[in-house]
Amino acid sequence: MKPALLAVAAWLVLAGTSAGALAETFTNPLLDSGPDPWVTADNDFYYYTSTRGNRLELWKTRDITDLRHAETKVVWRPPATGPNSASVWAPELHRLGGKWFLYYTAVDKAANDDAHRHVFVLENDAADPLAGSWIDRGMLHTFYPGIDGTVFEDGSKLYFAYSAYVGSESHIILAEMQTPWSLTARQSDIAAPTYDWEKQGGRQILEAPEFLPGRDGRRFLTYSASACWSDDYALGLLTAAPGADLLDAASWHKSPLPVFHASEKNGVYAPGHNGFFKSPDGTQDWIVYHANSAPGMRCTKHRSPRIQPFHWSKDGTPDFGEPLPAGIPLPAPSGTPVWR
Repeated sequence: MKPALLAVAAWLVLAGTSAGALAETFTNPLLDSGPDPWVTADNDFYYYTSTRGNRLELWKTRDITDLRHAETKVVWRPPATGPNSASVWAPELHRLGGKWFLYYTAVDKAANDDAHRHVFVLENDAADPLAGSWIDRGMLHTFYPGIDGTVFEDGSKLYFAYSAYVGSESHIILAEMQTPWSLTARQSDIAAPTYDWEKQGGRQILEAPEFLPGRDGRRFLTYSASACWSDDYALGLLTAAPGADLLDAASWHKSPLPVFHASEKNGVYAPGHNGFFKSPDGTQDWIVYHANSAPGMRCTKHRSPRIQPFHWSKDGTPDFGEPLPAGIPLPAPSGTPVWR
């Protein structure tokens, strides 16, 4: 048996032992296609979304491993013209102040280039984001054009992070928010591509920032580095100390090596554009990401969504391990209903 499969087998045994019995299993990928996947949980349901290109679509399920049978609904389509009329990318669904907000990247089809790419947001006050009406709150007014917007709460403040086009590079910009659809003037460039592994595929790119609160008060931001069409697309990590001013670029330390990257032995390439969520019982941390199943598949709809648990190192940093092989049975998130 290959070393990677031995590791998975050992993990399955340990998971079964700790739970008293082997949990219901699943296999990656969750869907055949799903670039830029996002998962959030609310009121015993998981909601999933990903890049569809010409629409915003939501999945709703109690079992995140069973997306193929989830309830789905297209909740928004772009207008025929205007600044958000084409290339609808990287949606994220967030519950803020008792309302739902959908952030997404789009561009004007009359000027479909990076200089006109921006992040937009929709609002819905229904308890269920697949119900109610979505209100267009428009474009977030960032200092630069950019993509891959995300939001997070830290203390009493709400922050917005995105990947900005700064000259020929893409940087991570962090801004304080006035409301879920408006930014303050405090917008800081906190990370630029500096390492060789962030410059693969012919572009110097940091994109898809995602917030992860540490267990010791530190704050982490993952990001996806290099061009998405490169097999070397990988996750990097930014760390800020407890109590640090998040809008001070000096507060953020960049890990010198990628923290999650391609595994040739496991047949997983270009893993990235991730998100985080908890198991149904709240005891496990999970990462969702997209990846390719063979080299040279580039940045297409063939990128598929995958999930796996991650752990915390003794030094308090997240340990994502390596992307696990497709088709190998894995224990479902702890507390997942078993009814299939």
